[in-house]
Amino acid sequence: MSFGAPAPEAQQPADFAFNAENLARAKAIIAKYPDGRQQSALLPLLDLAQRQHDNWLPRAAMDYVADLLEIPPIRAYEVASFYTMFNKAPVGRHLIQVCTTTPCWLCGSADVVKAIRDKTGLAPGESSPDGAFTVVEVECLGACVNAPMVQINDDYYEDLDYQRMGQLIDALGRGETPEAGSQIGRKGSQALSGPTTLLELPKVVAAPAPKRAAKSKAGAKAAEAATADGEPKPRAKARPKGKPAARPMPDVPAAADDAPPAAPDED
Repeated sequence: MSFGAPAPEAQQPADFAFNAENLARAKAIIAKYPDGRQQSALLPLLDLAQRQHDNWLPRAAMDYVADLLEIPPIRAYEVASFYTMFNKAPVGRHLIQVCTTTPCWLCGSADVVKAIRDKTGLAPGESSPDGAFTVVEVECLGACVNAPMVQINDDYYEDLDYQRMGQLIDALGRGETPEAGSQIGRKGSQALSGPTTLLELPKVVAAPAPKRAAKSKAGAKAAEAATADGEPKPRAKARPKGKPAARPMPDVPAAADDAPPAAPDED
C-alpha cells in the first residue's frame, strides 16, 4: 500500500476539528505571519492536524486547515501530496522509515530491511494487522555519516545492523521507547576510530612581563645635558610653533664693483 495516496472513502472521517489545545497552538502559529499571509502557516498546521489524527492526514483535516487559513482546499491538497512527511492513509503506531539510498546501502541497509521483515513479517509499504508497525522505504534522511539508519516516528536510530535493528523492534513491541541516536555509542558524527585531532589540551603560555615605560625625549635630553654636579644646563627657549629658527648670515666679501670710489688725486 502506498501511504502517499489518499485512503479509500471507507477510511475517510466525515469531519475534523482541532481540539482546544491544538486550536490555541494553531492560532499562535498563524499570528506569526502578517495579515494576508496566513497561507504561510499551512505546513505547521497540517503537521499539527496529522499528529492529532493518529499520524495520518485525512481529507477532512486538509479541508479544515484550509478553511481556517481562508484559502482554497486545493492549496492544502497540493502541499500534503508533495511532502512525504504527510501520510494520507492510516499508518501503524511505529512508522519505520528505512533509508536505502547509496551511503546506507553500502553500509548494510539490506541487512536492516531483512531484520525488519524477519521480526515483523513486513516488507516496505506494508502495515501489520494489529496496527503496531508500518514500514516505508525512503530516500536519504541526511544521516549518511552514521549509516545505515532508520527513522521511527520522529526519532533517528543510527549505526544499525541486523542484530541492532531486531533489538529495536523487540523493544518497541514490549512498549518501550529505545534511546534515539547512534546504537553503538558514537557521539554525534564522530569517526568510528574515535577523535583524531585536538587530542591534547592547549599549552598555557605565560603572559610577557610588562615593559617599562620609555623615557620621554625631553627627559632623555635633560639627562644628557646634566653637568657633573648634577645641575642641568639651561635649555634654549622654545620658539613659537611654525616659526623657523633664525640662521646667522654668512660673511660674504664685498665685490670689487661694490667698493667705494677712490678719492681723487690731489695735485
